[in-house]
Amino acid sequence: MPGSGKSTIGKAVARRLGLPFVDCDLSIERRVGCSIAEFFERKGEDAFRDLEMETIASLVLSGPSVLATGGGIVLRERNRELLRARTRCVYLSAPLELLWERLRRDRKRPLLQVADPQARLRAMAEERGPLYRETAEFVIETDGRSFHRLVEDVVQQLGATGAPGR
Repeated sequence: MPGSGKSTIGKAVARRLGLPFVDCDLSIERRVGCSIAEFFERKGEDAFRDLEMETIASLVLSGPSVLATGGGIVLRERNRELLRARTRCVYLSAPLELLWERLRRDRKRPLLQVADPQARLRAMAEERGPLYRETAEFVIETDGRSFHRLVEDVVQQLGATGAPGR
């Protein structure tokens, strides 16, 4: 989910594993030459999801790394299949209250620029939660854990289930 810590935790895990860190959303922004919010405004969500699908396929095949995807990556079956088949997928599960606290002032996320962003976040969590769990190799519950503990939990899970890949 947006605000779960994918980029922050991902960067630290990448350092610990000696792998490059790649942020899918930043890769998309570099590719299109504008922010995701601007792209959404000009082209719409469907065009963004098409571009996201192309980008994730390219990134997954580019070699070992720690990859932070956008929160909506699981909305397309093809992406879920690719993540299950070609990555060691981690779902950072955060309670809705924590996500809202982190995101309530964020003006960069186009899907939350609505009259009731908290209700929209809740709807996103209801739709995406089962898809995240279906896709992930393992789930890390983030509530009540420190940053360092979360990083350690991810690294340990990857080590416990085999050599880290993506």
